[in-house]
Amino acid sequence: MALPELSAEQKRAALKKAQEMRSKRAQIRESLKQGTLTLEKILNSPDDNVISRMRVAYLLESLPRIGRVRSRKIMEEIGIHESRRVQGLGARQKEALLKRLAK
Repeated sequence: MALPELSAEQKRAALKKAQEMRSKRAQIRESLKQGTLTLEKILNSPDDNVISRMRVAYLLESLPRIGRVRSRKIMEEIGIHESRRVQGLGARQKEALLKRLAK
């Protein structure tokens, strides 16, 4: 399937939207690191487009004292594939993450 041809205006709009999404994700990650936003609040906000499209591993790595290795280990123990996005988590997986990581 061929990609659609975009006009210069459409390309600029798409690039602007992508940049906005990246900055919102960066703000969410920073809020997690600072402790002003909790994992529970993030997992319980399914309507947020930015959060729902984040990869779970990327989200976990934003938590204090959790790096790449530890996040992969946690995900493996719970049974979450490394490419899973927040919107694709089941209720049991969310519950297991909260039980494991919530303060």
